[in-house]
Amino acid sequence: MSFLAKTVCRFLPAALASCAPVFISFEAVQASVAALPTLQVSRSGLITSPEQSQTSALPYIITPERRALLNTIRFAEGTWKNGHDVGYRVMFGGSLMRSMDRHPDRVIYSSRYASAAAGAYQFMPFTWDLVKRSLGVRGFGPEVQDQGALFLVQRRKALRLTDVGVMTPQLAAKLAPEWASFPTLRGRSYYGQPVKRFANLQSFYKVNLSQLRQIRDQRQEALSEESGSQGIKAPVCTGPKILCGMP
Repeated sequence: MSFLAKTVCRFLPAALASCAPVFISFEAVQASVAALPTLQVSRSGLITSPEQSQTSALPYIITPERRALLNTIRFAEGTWKNGHDVGYRVMFGGSLMRSMDRHPDRVIYSSRYASAAAGAYQFMPFTWDLVKRSLGVRGFGPEVQDQGALFLVQRRKALRLTDVGVMTPQLAAKLAPEWASFPTLRGRSYYGQPVKRFANLQSFYKVNLSQLRQIRDQRQEALSEESGSQGIKAPVCTGPKILCGMP
């Protein structure tokens, strides 16, 4: 849940459920990442190149490192759904929004709890309004949700740590004020609510990033072979986070 959740939980005690991720064992993490072959056919495996970014009005390139963090946020927030895109439609309580034309801005009551959080990254309505004003995006589809989450990561001064490609306690702590499911350095929720264990987040992230880097490398290898067969010199990548030469 995004950073203004504390205010909502203060005035709506019922909203606490949306701030309470479910604890799982390492075995459950392994079971979840077993579905990662679906990465190649869902947004959970989508990565972009600088060339693609130049033709898009959206500001953030999606590298394997950034996608792995986005997927880990989904895992922490309970919208991972084995990597399937249906997670982008999830509202609090598990129901699905019918349209992704806009944030549903609808308080959902579940048992004695309530929240208006929605989407893969459980944006609160006022947080999404900030994203729209800052990025100028329209709608509430998967692509703009990804961009909105990266905007919030950058706003928390965590994007550079993300690009290192290591899930550290420091990175999780920087995101803890934004997503209540991430632990502080003390291993607690920033808002004093139930929180995911760092070890579980780290395990999920490592496996996910490995899969994403394999996808990137396979694409680069295929491009290199295609360029070689046509007598074209393949572009030189300057580092693991630069997805150069990708179509």
